[in-house]
Amino acid sequence: MTEAKAVLRYVRMTPRKVRMVIDLIRGRNVPEALTVLKYLPRAAAPVVEKVLNSAVANAGQQELGDPETLKVSRAYVDGGPVLKRFRARSMGRANPIHKRTSHVTIAVSPTKADA
Repeated sequence: MTEAKAVLRYVRMTPRKVRMVIDLIRGRNVPEALTVLKYLPRAAAPVVEKVLNSAVANAGQQELGDPETLKVSRAYVDGGPVLKRFRARSMGRANPIHKRTSHVTIAVSPTKADA
């Protein structure tokens, strides 16, 4: 099955937070997914929208069809490297801070009627 893919790596957001946004668009048509992302009040929404637009542009380069007829076939988030920092606490102690990163992958493919 032909599909176009876009990957955004090392996003400075936790994978857990980005997954909540990705779960909302998986399996939807591209115009519907873009509308959901446009009005979603989450910090990860513009990042996911950027990746989705890139996947649609890649589909245009591969001539997979009109962007209106594409759907989000695969969308997932993997964890990236963790930046480990420490916060100074009282009495000479330290607490760890884990600044997590994400790798966002979105693939779009033509709908069944066009394939």
